[in-house]
Amino acid sequence: MWLGELIQDDVEMVIVQEKESDLEIKDADSDVLFASEEEPLSMEEYLKLKDLALKSAADFLRLYDSIPNKKTSVLPMRKTFYGQVPRTAEEMYLHTKNVNSYYFNEIGVDADNEGSILECRKRGFEALEKTPNFLSGLVQEGSYGEMWSVRKVLRRFVWHDRIHAKAMWRMARKTFADARINDIFEFQ
Repeated sequence: MWLGELIQDDVEMVIVQEKESDLEIKDADSDVLFASEEEPLSMEEYLKLKDLALKSAADFLRLYDSIPNKKTSVLPMRKTFYGQVPRTAEEMYLHTKNVNSYYFNEIGVDADNEGSILECRKRGFEALEKTPNFLSGLVQEGSYGEMWSVRKVLRRFVWHDRIHAKAMWRMARKTFADARINDIFEFQ
């Protein structure tokens, strides 16, 4: 759908790994590092996953740009373990964009959140690609004792963009019922 590929009817779920976590999973991704995320990447696989993370950022920006008033929301205020949940398109956009430096810093890459979500993500990948042996599968302990790898960062970008894109799209449909909100991620 979102990637232009058809979804098979006979999808079978398989548990490949389990992890206990103190995080409230309903509010965030878990701190899991899948065993497969410790494996080296080929340049071909890396470029494919990087393109996906950049497409995700570009599409998130297109969704954000389609919202008529970025500072308006009908959603009620709600708190989670990390603080106030973003309610407006602007809050959701800034929150999603601002994980850029956090995710890259977790694997030792100096990155920032300047410019658009797409611009700062591109710069982060450019900095990553200057790191020796960045495809090696090296696992690093980041802040809060969480383990990170390049593969995990690639997964988390797409996951994080998607959950906040869906929240933004739902909020926008409730708040701006008559507006044309871009369903670039094909949630409907």
